Amino acid sequence: MNFPFLSVITFLPILGMVIVLLLNKERTKAIQTTAVVVTGLQVLLAVVIALGFNASLPGINNEATMQFTERLPWISIPQTPWFGEIRIDYFMAIDGLSMPMVVLTALISFLAVFASFSVNKSIKGYFVMFLLLDAGMMGVFCAIDMFLFYIFWEVMLLPMYFLIGIWGGPRREYAAIKFFIYTLAGSVLLLLVMIGLYFTTVDPATGAHTFNMISMMHPAENMKEGLFATLHSTPRMLAYIALFIAFAIKVPVFPFHTWLPDAHVEAPTAISVILAGVLLKMGTYGMLRISFPIFPEFAVYFQIPLMIFGFVNIVYGALCAMAQTDFKKLIAYSSISHMGYVILGMAALNVQGMTGAVMQMFNHGTITAMLFLLVGVIYDRAHTRGLNEFGGLYNKMPLYSFFTVIAFFAAIGLPGLSGFVSEAFVFLGAFQANPFWTVLSTLGIVLGAGYMLWTFQRVFMGTLPEKWEAVMSDVSPREIFTLAPLAIIILFLGVYPSPALNMMTTSLDHLVRFVKASAPAGQAFLGGF
Repeated sequence: MNFPFLSVITFLPILGMVIVLLLNKERTKAIQTTAVVVTGLQVLLAVVIALGFNASLPGINNEATMQFTERLPWISIPQTPWFGEIRIDYFMAIDGLSMPMVVLTALISFLAVFASFSVNKSIKGYFVMFLLLDAGMMGVFCAIDMFLFYIFWEVMLLPMYFLIGIWGGPRREYAAIKFFIYTLAGSVLLLLVMIGLYFTTVDPATGAHTFNMISMMHPAENMKEGLFATLHSTPRMLAYIALFIAFAIKVPVFPFHTWLPDAHVEAPTAISVILAGVLLKMGTYGMLRISFPIFPEFAVYFQIPLMIFGFVNIVYGALCAMAQTDFKKLIAYSSISHMGYVILGMAALNVQGMTGAVMQMFNHGTITAMLFLLVGVIYDRAHTRGLNEFGGLYNKMPLYSFFTVIAFFAAIGLPGLSGFVSEAFVFLGAFQANPFWTVLSTLGIVLGAGYMLWTFQRVFMGTLPEKWEAVMSDVSPREIFTLAPLAIIILFLGVYPSPALNMMTTSLDHLVRFVKASAPAGQAFLGGF
C-alpha cells in the first residue's frame, strides 16, 4: 500500500500536540477536543489497518512478508576513517506480533483522553505530554529499525516522568524519579547492545552496517566479524541478559518491579490506565521482537529460568496484592502477577504458549485499563482509595458494580471472559514445556480469585458508611463511555476469541519455528528441571 498508514497513526499525536501548543491555555474545551479528535482518528486508522491486515503472512524475520511497510533512507554519513559509512533507514512495518498492540495502543489512548477530563491543573501542558507519550508508544510497535525503535522507546520516558511528577499524587516526585531512574538504567543496557549489534551486522545490499532488526536475525548471512558474530559466544549471552534486564524493568519482572506500585499509586487515573494497559506490554514485546529472534540460542538456553521468573511474578504479585488496603496498589500488584502469565507463555517456546502470551498482553491491557478506570470513579467522588473505608456500594451504585463484576471476574480468569482464553493457552503451552513450574504457577489462579473476591466483598457488600451517602453517585455518561467499550471487548473475546487469535497465530508459529531452528536442542539451562 502506498499510503503511509503507520507513519500517520504514529505521528498524528505529534500534530495534535503542535495544535495544542498553539492554543491559548484558557481554551480548555478546544484542547480536550483536539486530543479526542486526534486519538479518535488513531482508532479509526487502527481499524482500517486491522481490516487490511493479511493474517496469513508471517513477518517476524522476513521483510517480504511484513505488512504496511515504509522504508526510506533517513540518516546517511559518508565514509569515515573509524566507523565507515553510516546508513540508517526509516523502517516501519507490522506483523501478527505488533498488530494487536497497535489496536490496543490506539484504543487505550482514546479512552484515557476522556479519563483525563478530571485533570484541572495545567491542562495544556498535560495534553501536550499525553500526546507525545501516545506517539512514542505507537512508534515502538511499528518500528523495525532498531535505531528508530530506541528513539520511540526513549521518547516515552520524558512525558511519563512529567505526567507522574506534575499531575500525580502527594508522593509524585519520588514516584516519577524512581520510574525515570529504573527505566533509564534499562535504556542504557538496550543502547549498548544496539551499538554492538550495529557494528556486527551489515546490509547485504550495501555492505554498510545497519540497524535493521530483520538483518540482525540472520547472523549467518549478515553478521560478519564483530562482537556478536559467533553463535553461542559469551558476548552474545551477555547481550541477551542485558536485553532481558532492560525489558524486564518495563514489564516489570521481579526483582525489577519496585517502581511500578509507586508509579501507579501517584499517577493520575488516565496515566495509570496507559501505564498498565500499554507501557508494561512493551517489555514483553521487546523480548519477542528483539531478544528471541536475534539471540535464539539463548532464548532456548534460558527457557527454564524464564519460566521461573514467570512463576515468581505470578505468585509474588498475587500475594502482595492480597496484602494491600489501597485499591490502586492492589491493581498494581495484580498487574505484576498477570504479566507473569505472559512471561510463562513466552518461555514455553511453543505456539500455544506464545499465542496465550500475546493474547494475554492484549487482554490484560483491556482488563487492567478497566480496573484503573473503576478505581478512578471512586477516587473522584470520595478522594480515597482505602478498601476498608467502603462497603455496600452495590446498593448505591448498581451500574458501577456491574462493570466492576465484569472486570474482576475477567481478571480472575472466569470462563466466558477474555482473561480465561489467554490464561488457558498459556497453561496449555507451558505444561508441554515444563509441567513442574506450570503446576506451581496455577497457584496464582487461586490467589487471584482470593484477593479479587475479598476486595469485592469489602467494597461492595454490606452497608454503605453514612459519610458516603451524599457523595457517591453512579457512573456518569462519560464514565460509561470509557468503561463500556472495554467491557464489550472482554465479553466478545471471551466468547469468540478467534478474530484476535487468527491475527497473531501465523506470525507466532513462524517465530517459534525460527527460534527453535536457529538454536540446537539439548542446551537448556538447568536441564529439564
